[in-house]
Amino acid sequence: MDIENLRREYTEGGLRRDDLRDDPFEQFDLWFGQACKAGVLEPNAMSLATAPAGGGPTLRTVLLKKFDARGFVFFTNFGSNKARQIDGDPRVALLFPWLALERQVSVVGRAEKIPVSETVKYFVTRPLESKIGAWASPQSDVISSRGFLRMKFAEMKAKFKAGEVPVPSFWGGFRVVPEQIEFWQGGAGRLHDRFLYSREGEGWRIERLAP
Repeated sequence: MDIENLRREYTEGGLRRDDLRDDPFEQFDLWFGQACKAGVLEPNAMSLATAPAGGGPTLRTVLLKKFDARGFVFFTNFGSNKARQIDGDPRVALLFPWLALERQVSVVGRAEKIPVSETVKYFVTRPLESKIGAWASPQSDVISSRGFLRMKFAEMKAKFKAGEVPVPSFWGGFRVVPEQIEFWQGGAGRLHDRFLYSREGEGWRIERLAP
């Protein structure tokens, strides 16, 4: 395959300063709604980058489950690699790759655990098997086989068959509190439009970046 010539022209449209909301969360809400309406696959899927102490950065995809003016929330096992790395260094980055709309949103900020009450409020909305899965998987640990997972899942399913599945003490949410949020719109001739929101006092500074 000739990868060097694998390209497409971005023609969905440009992005002007006048198009932007003054608040980046309002702008994100607008773009997120448009991604959902356009049928983008998993519009809440976001890449999460962390930096473990003494090692290189690591990257994985997680699902956004809530956002508001405080930040972007995802959930995980607190024993997972990402959670341990956040405990060591809370600086993280997020990327929403809405390629079908020729758009990206990137976020740089700090991750902090959300209150247990917020975790409980979300956990009760999860499907039963997702609740049991949170108990069954020793996330990021080395395991012998998929059969081990099936066995643990069956054990947890039997354990909780008589009642509600509680929130595991080792599971919960992180909120990424952004310092910067960039909105990227593909442009013809690789002249993409990029606008960066940076915290400035109680508000946000907006600057256009070269593509």
